[in-house]
Amino acid sequence: MTHIFPRHTRAHPPVAAQGDGAYIIDSSGKRYLDGSGGAAVSCLGHSDPEVIAAIKAQADQIAFAHTGFFTSEPAERLADRLIQHAPDGIDRVYFVSGGSEAVEAALKLARQYFLERGEPQRTRFIARRQSYHGNTLGALSTGGNAWRREPFAPLMIDTSHISPCYEYRGREEGETQEAYGQRVADELEAELQRVGPENVIAFVAEPVVGATAGAVPAVPGYFKRIREICDRHGILLILDEVMCGMGRTGTLFACEQDGIAPDIVTIAKGLGAGYQPVGAMLCTSTIYAAIENGSGFFQHGHTYIGHPMACAAADAVVEKLTDGGMTKRAAQMGAILETALNDTFGQHPNVGDIRGRGMFRGLELVADRDTKAPFDPELSVHKTLKAAAFEAGLICYPMGGTIDGRQGDHVLLAPPFILTENQVGELVDKLSKALNAALP
Repeated sequence: MTHIFPRHTRAHPPVAAQGDGAYIIDSSGKRYLDGSGGAAVSCLGHSDPEVIAAIKAQADQIAFAHTGFFTSEPAERLADRLIQHAPDGIDRVYFVSGGSEAVEAALKLARQYFLERGEPQRTRFIARRQSYHGNTLGALSTGGNAWRREPFAPLMIDTSHISPCYEYRGREEGETQEAYGQRVADELEAELQRVGPENVIAFVAEPVVGATAGAVPAVPGYFKRIREICDRHGILLILDEVMCGMGRTGTLFACEQDGIAPDIVTIAKGLGAGYQPVGAMLCTSTIYAAIENGSGFFQHGHTYIGHPMACAAADAVVEKLTDGGMTKRAAQMGAILETALNDTFGQHPNVGDIRGRGMFRGLELVADRDTKAPFDPELSVHKTLKAAAFEAGLICYPMGGTIDGRQGDHVLLAPPFILTENQVGELVDKLSKALNAALP
């Protein structure tokens, strides 16, 4: 008997009793290799002594102080550390408790920025299909995950969606990567002309698309064209790095590899590495100045923003990601993981694409490799795979609806950066066995 309201009322998950590096151990003693970091969260594994010590030390000082009255030393220290490593122009940090909150804060700040500038007619956002930006209503509105959006569509803010940069499905025969990227980026220009650029607040995108499409990076040049279009029309570029940021792709911020800087960027998940619930919205000095020189008040807030223990944990995490070299390790181990995946699944008849960056990898599953035909959605291959992997002692992140919200299956891998080469082998071996068990 439980009084927990679970994610699914028919699910009866085991009890997570202990963490041991890259493993979670349940109450029966069974060990699970965490091949997805939960949901790309546990970048440092489940028993990091320095992060745990930082939490304990902060608890001995002060656990909570409301930001309506106080700032705190760990929040100030973490903000300084993030800005030191942030993309060009990013100058201010607004702490929250998770990814959806970070995106919600970004959307509201973007709207208020234009209010402060005397442009109240800007009410629309543009985002991409097959994206995911969170589960609060504003974040869900900008997200392009069809099945998550559908029940709540009547409650959502006005957002239009253009094509994702999804090379495996979208690039035409004979078309170069660069030409494909320019073509799909130019859909933003077309949509701006359709709705009127003077009515648009921002374009929202994940540099590497996470759970909805399975670690899909943009092709070279795509985001540079997006940045040019945003600048031309004076709209903001909001990059959602909640899942792909904080070293996950081999650089601290994923957009570093695309050679651009956003106006607003959101982070979470790997920011706290699972040790505390924490996220952040970062913005440029230009946006901050519009508030500072205008009303002076960002009309937003939550009780637990800037929580001292959460910030102390996150500061220890970011220190390890930067000075501690763990982001570089993510790039190195990501290359080893990529090689192992290609060696094992590169010619698999039901693996159509292997993609991603760093320790953020996706495999798209297909019924026919030559035609790229997906499995019948009624088969729910992703669900069967998740169960088979879990039974084999592997946590991974399969999803359905990869192509259009209904068709397509993929599995997302986002293991801890501390993974060893032997554990890479264990991950790939268990995934191979699970895939063979799950395929119809």
